[in-house]
Amino acid sequence: MNTNTTISAVLEARDLRRNYAVSRGWMKGTATVQALAGVSFSVQAGRTLAVVGESGCGKSTLARLLTMIESPTAGQLLIDGKDVAHADAALRQSLRKQIQIVFQNPYGSLNPRQTVGNALMEPLLVNGLGDAKEREAQARAMLRQVGLREEHFGRYPHMFSGGQRQRIAIARALMLKPRVLVLDEPVSALDVSIRAQVLNLLDDLQQALGVAYIFISHDLGVVRHVADDVMVMYLGRCVEQGARDAVFDNPQHPYTKALLSATPTVDPAMRRERIILKGELPSPIDRPSGCPFRTRCPLAFDRCTKEEPGLQGQDGQRVACWAVTAPPLSIAA
Repeated sequence: MNTNTTISAVLEARDLRRNYAVSRGWMKGTATVQALAGVSFSVQAGRTLAVVGESGCGKSTLARLLTMIESPTAGQLLIDGKDVAHADAALRQSLRKQIQIVFQNPYGSLNPRQTVGNALMEPLLVNGLGDAKEREAQARAMLRQVGLREEHFGRYPHMFSGGQRQRIAIARALMLKPRVLVLDEPVSALDVSIRAQVLNLLDDLQQALGVAYIFISHDLGVVRHVADDVMVMYLGRCVEQGARDAVFDNPQHPYTKALLSATPTVDPAMRRERIILKGELPSPIDRPSGCPFRTRCPLAFDRCTKEEPGLQGQDGQRVACWAVTAPPLSIAA
């Protein structure tokens, strides 16, 4: 986590949406899956926004939109104030350098037939940056910066441990000097003993380079260690958003409370009463009316079935829940 107080947003999403058309089966036509149903946030240089939620909440879809692997169906995605969603090919190519991604599986994201040195130099070569000597010098310098030795330059991915491979993947993502790094479960595939080393490396790199992080994870213990701000997602929408300490110490949304109650801890003072959510995550093809969480929410009341709540709040913490922002007398009491 970085305490940088720079206020300029390097990345901003405004009502970002992504729909997919899927087949319902033989002679049943198609349906629309709302994988991302209107997400807004901003992240500043040198800060980390953590995106959390259970499988199917839209985290991976968001990562694909942020890295321009896919285009949004609606909404705006701004990098340094420039709208990616409506940019021409030349501008998109320029902006793509500014945001890079580190995947969950470091071995799967590396070409087994490519040496580490070539893997690091490839982004520079593809973008026509520098001559051969300059590219090699930058690659060797980046190896040192992520804690690897220059002798690793000519080796292949299978010759490294999982933690070393993830360091290589991080180094490759940083070769173009991006403003934003999307970290998609970057330590979940690593041994527990290695996770802290990689997280500390990411913190050191952020302080040295001023890069902003979008940290996607289901591990709230890791999120509490690395995040400056947290966005909790459910069924393609943000249900709670705020500063890390506010969300962890005083969660407002019942879904956030349930997630935090399931987080293991060795500190008895930090333990919460376990909240077991009933039912399964609804299908994004057939979303519930009103609040998407109402089918599993212990606080749901009549208004929740009719109106979908928007994010409301103050002091940097916002929540989308009628039971919190406009409760009936029975719940308020």
